[in-house]
Amino acid sequence: MLKAIDAAYGSAEDRKMDEFFEGVENEKIEIGDGVRPEDVSEEDAPIIKYVHSVIKDALEMRASDIHMEPLEKKFRIRFRVDGRLQEQPDPPKRLQPAIISRTKLMANVSLAEKRVPLDGRINVKVGEKVIDLRVSTLPTVHGESIVMRILDKESLSLGLPQLGFFSDDQTVFEKVINMPDGIFLVTGPTGSGKSTTLYSALNVINQSDRKIITVEDPVEYEVSGINQVQVRAEVGMTFSAALRAMLRQAPNIVMVGEIRDLETAEIAINASLTGHMVFSTLHTNDAPSAVSRLVDMGVKPFLVSASLRAALAQRLVRSICQNCKQPYEPQASELSVLGINAEQAANASFMEGAGCDKCGDNGFRGRKGVFEIFTVNQELEEMIYHNVSIVDLRKKAREMGMRTMREDGFRKVLAGVTTLSEVMLVTTEEE
Repeated sequence: MLKAIDAAYGSAEDRKMDEFFEGVENEKIEIGDGVRPEDVSEEDAPIIKYVHSVIKDALEMRASDIHMEPLEKKFRIRFRVDGRLQEQPDPPKRLQPAIISRTKLMANVSLAEKRVPLDGRINVKVGEKVIDLRVSTLPTVHGESIVMRILDKESLSLGLPQLGFFSDDQTVFEKVINMPDGIFLVTGPTGSGKSTTLYSALNVINQSDRKIITVEDPVEYEVSGINQVQVRAEVGMTFSAALRAMLRQAPNIVMVGEIRDLETAEIAINASLTGHMVFSTLHTNDAPSAVSRLVDMGVKPFLVSASLRAALAQRLVRSICQNCKQPYEPQASELSVLGINAEQAANASFMEGAGCDKCGDNGFRGRKGVFEIFTVNQELEEMIYHNVSIVDLRKKAREMGMRTMREDGFRKVLAGVTTLSEVMLVTTEEE
């Protein structure tokens, strides 16, 4: 192997290279069409084996993303695990071009094009497990930055409790997604788990007597029994064009990856008013703001009031590791933030992670959602029709029992699911 490295990359830093490749073994992993390290030339083998080992390490650590970032003096590798970026051992800077080229080749994107962002996909097979990696490149000052999003189909089989729904919220959620028509929106920033929630909803209602069609950009997960359409704007297959065509296919349920403009919003709403159930996502800070976002796009308030059935806002918090969790005594300041007294605290299950091998000694493993469900009843429908302010809309929803994401997070703290610091990090105080 070292001879190959010398031939390809020179021998000035032999010892350093030796140490770097020492732990890189021939991983039992197949990439793309099944090309394995032993099937390639001796010259390329070390780099290929290294890229394979990075992917395998990321999978073992349950990472959601792999970041390859060219900086001025180093080539940084980081994994996003449970929402937090963790640095990995950096490869020698001189290997940067080779590693980037190899990754782009596996993703089937142009090696020659380095001036514009590119998108590709890698199919990975580890043992019997098949995983998709969505690859994005971005030209930077010091070279192309690459992010590989790991799409594990096993996450689709998660039940609603595993997503973080308590039984009362789960009942409301299931009632909404089983409605015969209307629009259901999931809101939140990028990386808040919107797609996972929608796919889980589709799995719940994916039955043989229902036709489900989705339009996505890109199609993140391929789901059995569901017709999935890929947006291709370069050939005119936009969200709005695809949605218009989908409605001629007589579906029961339609999922639109994201409502981005007025045209898409209007078609989705018209679909909901003609007997279809429409799922989609929006980027808003809370659930009631989905109303104002649609109105700001140009949708008439009376159409929003007639079509919107519910909006779900969510964030992700890290879960306390089940292997090393242990009870702890909360401080008076924590009880004050939670709004409970010592007597109430005695009935709660305050937990923290001690740190172990399974969680990488940080006390957390996996993530759960904290939710805010805004369901539209007759009174709220009337308020939306008259285009009342979002402040009044939210106030009325709160009077009718809507919990904020922070309040739902507090419930999960008291149940020993997560910690107060995690909830405070991702939620805002009610104004």
